[in-house]
Amino acid sequence: MTEQPKLSPTEWVREQTERILEQGTTDGVQVLDRPIVLFTTTGAKTGAKRYVPLMRVEEDGRYAMVASKGGAPEHPFWYYNVKANPEVTVQDGDKVATMTARELEGAEREHWWKLAVEAYPPYAEYQTKTSRQIPVFVVE
Repeated sequence: MTEQPKLSPTEWVREQTERILEQGTTDGVQVLDRPIVLFTTTGAKTGAKRYVPLMRVEEDGRYAMVASKGGAPEHPFWYYNVKANPEVTVQDGDKVATMTARELEGAEREHWWKLAVEAYPPYAEYQTKTSRQIPVFVVE
């Protein structure tokens, strides 16, 4: 039997995820009136599956995972999980697919960063709050 993915310990993130699971779709679950996508990652140390709802940044069936953590000085925990285990599950609406994440650099990162800021303008502000470059993965 496959272990049930773990919910976030952060209350508002957990509530978002529970709403998606109850509805069976990400439709209607938003942050600042912007849609989200539900990713499932695998823990780098534990191997446990974890739900990660993130802003929906999509282009041609590919998605971005933006490791902003609201502009905090450190990466979110899920960043290390995806680096160690790049196979992720993506739920967009009621469609679910297994895909592979790859961290971006250079012009490709800049392209996806621009798409991310268009999809969720607060990302630009988050970058000004931290000295780290906010990582961006493409999931395809």
